[in-house]
Amino acid sequence: MQSDGLIRDTPDKQPGCACSMLLLSNSALIMKRTSRHLIGLCLAVWAVAVVAQSGPAAGPGAGGPPSTTDGAPAQGQPVSYASVTELNGLLGQLESGSKNAQGDLAKVRVDRWKTDGSYKKQILANVESIQRNLQSALPEMIGKLRATPEDVPATFRLYRNLDALYDVMGSVVESVGAFGGKDEFQALSNDLNAFEGTRKQIAERIESLSSAKEAEITRLRTELKTAQAAKPVAPPQKTVVDDTAPAKKPPAKKKPVAKPTTPPATKPQTPATQTPPAQQAPAANPQ
Repeated sequence: MQSDGLIRDTPDKQPGCACSMLLLSNSALIMKRTSRHLIGLCLAVWAVAVVAQSGPAAGPGAGGPPSTTDGAPAQGQPVSYASVTELNGLLGQLESGSKNAQGDLAKVRVDRWKTDGSYKKQILANVESIQRNLQSALPEMIGKLRATPEDVPATFRLYRNLDALYDVMGSVVESVGAFGGKDEFQALSNDLNAFEGTRKQIAERIESLSSAKEAEITRLRTELKTAQAAKPVAPPQKTVVDDTAPAKKPPAKKKPVAKPTTPPATKPQTPATQTPPAQQAPAANPQ
């Protein structure tokens, strides 16, 4: 089961169960699906290239409109009345076709088919897968696209979902034509054709939006180049070197002046102690 809730793998029919109408339309259906897949792949590459180019050129820093985290235009950006009217018409047509398809699928009585039980089980699984997509995934994509009418990735997601719906529903319509009632087959064929018509219109809208985005990117790049060319550029500063001037001698280094050294203080010498001369004894008086 794919992420969009659609079961795309259909088992081979039992031998002898297919009617002549399926055998006659088999080759035409293969060629039609192959062409649609090629167109879808080209549109995918185109849309991704446009979104990748619009990132650096139209970001907030480059003077372009602000963008959200997923690359979609921010809310409040001006959108032309004609573009909104065209989108509302497509989405209204798609919602009406979805409602009709859900009602017609509910009327299909696969349990009454005269075929193998495993094949009927697979067809019932495909019918339930289509109904889940129409009731859940498709309304969510429509709501996001209404919020951002000119968002190319959101528009392409809706286109890819319709492409998957067409593949699975086409296999169911073939089986109804082989084993179901005529009225059931006619109603589901009309629903399938309505989906195909809306899918083609959305593909044309993707091409138109991509061309408009490319023209806007070209215009913004031209304006940016013009603004850069008009901005004055300050000349670089020049440094003049005179080779004829004599080289300056380096200043002579002054020798440090020696500080006078103070001689160590000497202790004063004390004079030697003189021994007083011995006194002579007085002479005896002669008697």
